[in-house]
Amino acid sequence: MKQGNFIDNLPKIYGIYTGGFIGFIIIMAIAEQMGMTAKAIGIAFVAFTVFIYALIGYLSRTAQADAYYVAGRQVPTVFNGMATAADWMSGASFVAMAGGIYFKGYGYMALLVGWTGGYVLVASLLAPYLRKFGCYTVPDFVGTRYGGNLARFSAVVVLTVASFTYVTAQINATGTIASVALDIPFQYAVYIGLISILLCSMLGGMRGVTWTQVAQYIVLIIAYLLPVFWISNKMGAGFFPHFMLADEVARIGELESQFGFVKNSAADLATVPKGLAGITKAHSAVNASPWQFISLALAMMMGTASLPHVMMRYFTTPSVKAARKSVGWSLFFIFLLYSSAPMLATLSKLSLIDPNLSTGIIGKSIAEVQAIDWYQNWNQANLMFISDFNGNGTVELNEFFMGGKAVVLATPEIAGLPYVISGLVAAGGMAAAMSTADGLILAIANAISHDVYYKIIDPKAETAKRLVVARVLLVVIGFAGATIAAMEIQGILGSVIWAFDFAMSGLFFPLVLGVWWKRANRQGAIAGMLGGLAAGTWYLVWVRTGGSGFLGITQLTFGIFGSAVSLVAMVVVSLMTQEPDKATQKMVDEVRIPSGKTILGKQ
Repeated sequence: MKQGNFIDNLPKIYGIYTGGFIGFIIIMAIAEQMGMTAKAIGIAFVAFTVFIYALIGYLSRTAQADAYYVAGRQVPTVFNGMATAADWMSGASFVAMAGGIYFKGYGYMALLVGWTGGYVLVASLLAPYLRKFGCYTVPDFVGTRYGGNLARFSAVVVLTVASFTYVTAQINATGTIASVALDIPFQYAVYIGLISILLCSMLGGMRGVTWTQVAQYIVLIIAYLLPVFWISNKMGAGFFPHFMLADEVARIGELESQFGFVKNSAADLATVPKGLAGITKAHSAVNASPWQFISLALAMMMGTASLPHVMMRYFTTPSVKAARKSVGWSLFFIFLLYSSAPMLATLSKLSLIDPNLSTGIIGKSIAEVQAIDWYQNWNQANLMFISDFNGNGTVELNEFFMGGKAVVLATPEIAGLPYVISGLVAAGGMAAAMSTADGLILAIANAISHDVYYKIIDPKAETAKRLVVARVLLVVIGFAGATIAAMEIQGILGSVIWAFDFAMSGLFFPLVLGVWWKRANRQGAIAGMLGGLAAGTWYLVWVRTGGSGFLGITQLTFGIFGSAVSLVAMVVVSLMTQEPDKATQKMVDEVRIPSGKTILGKQ
């Protein structure tokens, strides 16, 4: 692929791609009317989109370090914004976010506030300045700013812990979708998802991932918004339902009060398959107090500004000014989905509990609901369950259970839309999870190959050898992530939140102070990274094993504790040891100037 010609023709190329994808949807809709089975439609959507991504990855293959690590720093701002949005809006955003709001209430919108607000920190504190450095990776910035292999290696450790935690959640999401679409066990489906992910990133590195992520964003945003508008219009909530959200939420409250709720006994819940939650309104810890809402939003903001795979996207822009503009475009493209997640959760719940809708199940006989096609499909996937706890033969609020992952994926079927929309949603979910997994695996592999192998172990390694190491690491890291995902240790959303906490525990203040405090030195940065990561991990383990926690900090916000320790350790150790040399302090001053040459230049 000739990079220059490709860049010049990006609007035309992706315009044709979008038209072709819409044409494919129309063809599938016609095929459904002609008798094509639901399973065949699901397989066709997943196979077609994955083939396109793999083709883009192949055409983007490169043997140049600059192209492999930072896409040649030629990505225009709008398209980098789309790629960043796809990288950002993971399986958690697409598959699990609406499920979290559905089951845990609107306190979970703290995630939306934090994840979106985090880009304000990215734009104002970090992205332009890290781009001015001209580095390939986040540990590359740390190693250059603070000096020494130990600081660089410490950043690699934090990056690996945070990104690996995150990538297991994305492979979990791809496995869930593949298992439903292809009708295979989840434990095998995660490896199918992994192969799909590696096809996009193996040959082209960041260049292949960037152009694949633009294509994936187009798929995922169409797949997310089309069902929202269609279901809303069908239910009478208006074509643009976002303005009616308050009315629909009030309607849910009325229905829940009308139907009443019988609390399940421990014996009842013992019969419910693992990972399923009840249809009724749930009370989450994030709803318990304003501080718990604020602390979760704050943790997600700081975590956003600490995640290496997010920062890497801004290393690919042509200039510092472009990096700043790219953040703005990222926010716009992310907003399109995030503003719709609460609406989708609301419409999904109304579809199930409103007796005025043909899709409502509350009050119907259990046998009747169990005979519905969509229930049978998702029950077989272990993502839905009904039991007659109350012994009256009808479905009540406390008797229907569903996995959080099923809310987005199953809602089109529940709402009675053509199955082609369900196939589209599955393709969108795969796109969201794959795009983020690509970025995460690449972030880990690039950090280890560039910052450990090339910068520490073998500084004289040729480019070809470095890229071989990076590609082998992609496979090893991906396989390890799929293996962990298959164990289902933690849900998608929980794993993602942990990743943010790990990242902010070890990287937020070393990155921010590296730009904004000239007195910060190598010893302080090492203490901040390792001390913060250790403290955050200890707090998580303590709370998970029965510790009561303090100051309202939970297992979802342990990064606040870790980052506080990181800040104190970094400031105290920096002040107790020798200040950085004059050259380093001058370098920090130059980083804050938007114009001018990059600090590192070509590597």
